[in-house]
Amino acid sequence: QVQLVESGGGLVQPGESLRLSCAASGSIRSVSFMGWYRQAPGKQRELVASVSSNGNTNYADSVKGRCTISRDNAKNTVFLQMNSLKPEDTAVYYCNAGVFTIASTYGAYWGQGTQVTVSS
Repeated sequence: QVQLVESGGGLVQPGESLRLSCAASGSIRSVSFMGWYRQAPGKQRELVASVSSNGNTNYADSVKGRCTISRDNAKNTVFLQMNSLKPEDTAVYYCNAGVFTIASTYGAYWGQGTQVTVSS
């Protein structure tokens, strides 16, 4: 079993910052990609940012220059630093990771989501 647990969401005002964290645990042999998606009400889930096992990053155009994704491979944890937040960043943010398990299987796993609300 593999679990992804997110933390760090909340209510902030426009222009403020938040740092999301997601820790993967369980029967993990190694983690390949890690990333963050978000889903706003009435919209499809979209990729925010991702980072590969060797540190290559990818960002949605809407967050480039405002968000930074990073990971701690030793702790199987991924972070999303979000600055200059806008009301349109309001969404549930989901952690996603590709995991090789001890049982030699591979799958993409999701966290339960954390709410980010940007409002004055």
